[in-house]
Amino acid sequence: MNSINRRSALLAGLAVAGTGALAACGGSGSTPALVSPDSKVVATTERKRKGSGKVREVTLTAAPAVLDLGGKVTAKSWAYGGRTPGKEIRLAAGDTLAAELSNQLPNRTTTSVHWHGIALRADMDGVPPATQNAVRAGRNFTYRFLADTPGTYFFHPHVGVQLDRGLHAPLIVEDPREPLPYDDEWVVVLDDWLDGVTGTPDQVLAELNHGMGDMDMSDSGHGGSGHGGSSGHDMGDMGDMGGMDMGDMGGMGMGDMDGMDMSGGDTGKGGGKTPSGSMKFMLMGARSSLLGGDAGDVKYPYHLVNGRVPSDPDVYTGKPGKRVRLRIVNAGGDTAYRVALGGHKLTITHTDGFPVAHQQVDALLVGMGERYDVLVTLADGVFPLVALAEGKDASGLALVRTGSGAAPRATVRPKELDGMIMNAAGLKAADDVRLDTRRTDRVHRIELTGGMAGYDWGINGRRYDMKHPTADPVLVEQGQRVRLDFVNKTDMWHPMHLHGHTYQLGTGGPRKDTTIVLPGRTVSVYFDADNPGQWMLHCHNAYHGEAGMMALLAYEA
Repeated sequence: MNSINRRSALLAGLAVAGTGALAACGGSGSTPALVSPDSKVVATTERKRKGSGKVREVTLTAAPAVLDLGGKVTAKSWAYGGRTPGKEIRLAAGDTLAAELSNQLPNRTTTSVHWHGIALRADMDGVPPATQNAVRAGRNFTYRFLADTPGTYFFHPHVGVQLDRGLHAPLIVEDPREPLPYDDEWVVVLDDWLDGVTGTPDQVLAELNHGMGDMDMSDSGHGGSGHGGSSGHDMGDMGDMGGMDMGDMGGMGMGDMDGMDMSGGDTGKGGGKTPSGSMKFMLMGARSSLLGGDAGDVKYPYHLVNGRVPSDPDVYTGKPGKRVRLRIVNAGGDTAYRVALGGHKLTITHTDGFPVAHQQVDALLVGMGERYDVLVTLADGVFPLVALAEGKDASGLALVRTGSGAAPRATVRPKELDGMIMNAAGLKAADDVRLDTRRTDRVHRIELTGGMAGYDWGINGRRYDMKHPTADPVLVEQGQRVRLDFVNKTDMWHPMHLHGHTYQLGTGGPRKDTTIVLPGRTVSVYFDADNPGQWMLHCHNAYHGEAGMMALLAYEA
């Protein structure tokens, strides 16, 4: 397929005459009447969902926990049911989920549950203050919705940076008429971890919020103003990576920073800089050509696969010749992962729950919030599943064991990581889920703005205001075909997530709800406004989103 970025640039230059208003996010003054949860159009939409009549009831207890991460590593954190990832929820498409959240978090901490990727009714989406009031400590709230689209999803809080604790778990919606032939499944959850080890996510955010305006940025890898360029890296067509030699693309990692004082002091509650200007949590020099330059903001001591450190990995046990479906979820806060299974090819079948034209690759690039389903035919032996923390000189590890043999070392790097690497830009939607061709009714330019200097991440130059959640919404109307042009004006990459909908990359790319937007690039996506309500549109870097890179996409009443 053609490069999404090249096609997007052409699309952005076309006249929009006769297709509705070319609009930006807000700036119109007064906010028009918006669709509310009790609107008739919401009730009508809910009646159209095809249900099985079955109800799956679960209880989610969010509470402090001492988590065993393996290898004698423990962490004081928060989790669902005392484990991370939390216990998987699995149901069939058409079933209703009734999930009671019990908030047992300390210090009067409020929380919620967002069902990432599910097209559900807006008042069950779990986003305070836009779609519900936050659930207060000691209180319960029941999320009840019909899950009518099969796929690989997950759930996590949408309050502060709670996502970067242990509060997340997979949600698998099975297809009762599953067309994909395979023998077994393995759900693989990737996560970057620091909570209860080097600090807390709140301390990280406090430190980052100080910005870097008075620091020497000449060799840091972080852009100064963050408002222009692509950090000097041009990846060209991200979909055409099969012939590239990726062996030297990790860039400068923490191993290259030995001469710099990066330890910092204890930030405590303030999270500020030490007098020397060094930082406790900020990662310096993280570089990745796959991500267009700067790979991330945060230093993580561990990268986990299914809640385990590399020295004591999770192990999948199978038989040679069996075909296994891996459901890969990136639940991390600040890290993209390059994923490969040593000695095997991966056949991509789905991304973000929706089928794609099958593509065989060596490795995947998975941004925060993205999910990929792949098929592998197992060989005989012991094989490393490695999640390379892109640009960060670290990795997570799990093992596949089908026969005898010694486990590889924790730092193993299979050659597949440097082979043909794929992300969503190189995939095509399966025929049965590709959007039909029709006129575009409304176009919104979604500029991604801000930078590390002031840590002022925003959309169209504005930081989302939680005190005024409906101010300056991105407006759509029921039944419209909508195009969003994600225009990245910053020096960093952003995984952009839309709640309540899936969009299509360009005119034939995959259906997704989260996609990587590289610095200096434009990515155009299309969706049908068929799920009325008020929805968040935001960067799924937990710290960028909380700093302000969010907007409300809302249906006009």
